[in-house]
Amino acid sequence: MTNILDEIVAHKRAEIEAARRRRPESQLETLVAQAPPVRDFVQSLASAEHIGLIAEVKRASPSAGTIRDDFHPVDVARTYERHGASCISVLTDERYFQGQLDDLTAVRSAVSIPVMRKDFILEHYQVLEARAAGADCVLLIAECLDVERLGELYASIRQLGMQALIEIYDSENLQHVLKLHPSLLGINNRNLKTFVTDLEHTIRLRPRVPDSVLLVSESGIRTPADVGRLRAAGVQAILVGESLMRAADIGAAVDALLTPATAAEES
Repeated sequence: MTNILDEIVAHKRAEIEAARRRRPESQLETLVAQAPPVRDFVQSLASAEHIGLIAEVKRASPSAGTIRDDFHPVDVARTYERHGASCISVLTDERYFQGQLDDLTAVRSAVSIPVMRKDFILEHYQVLEARAAGADCVLLIAECLDVERLGELYASIRQLGMQALIEIYDSENLQHVLKLHPSLLGINNRNLKTFVTDLEHTIRLRPRVPDSVLLVSESGIRTPADVGRLRAAGVQAILVGESLMRAADIGAAVDALLTPATAAEES
């Protein structure tokens, strides 16, 4: 039976080929040379006073459908920055998340903090797209890639001066990822095959992640209590999208998510 991730990846491959026909790699390489200097994504997270927040600009998802109708990516990103986000993630998948690369370009021009392209990255072509659009970091999902391709894409990202957030869900992928000596690792609490979420997934895997790797917990983080549990387990950063995008007051939602984590640690 085909699962959601298989369906997304199959469509993405066709999408990449169509993009290549519209705009060859040679054109992207020219744009890459004109892209703005890369901002340090990892350092921005590491220097957060309490916990690093990657705040996500996301209109929709396969599991939730449309999350926010009044979707203005630049306004959302500026609000995130004003309220203390360390970095911003921009969904650029069009079919399943209603995003686009132009959203990333617009956000990157509007804020001073680092910006990540979040998509299903399968080919070097997409890495070039990301840098040409101004990305400072690119998400790599281990479950979408074999070990060899993961290493190749990680090297491509680094060669272009960007950083990579390598994300895993399946615990058996952890050893393969750690062989790349990444500075940044994401653990997705959502099983991308079923879209079931379990916050304890990060906490269970945390002891297996070296202290030299900055650990990001992703998905299912909704409350200050969630943040407190992750901080207590030694998680240094979080990626949050849906709960912030659903908030009537996005800035207040960011404040509520970050500030009480301090109180919990000091109590």
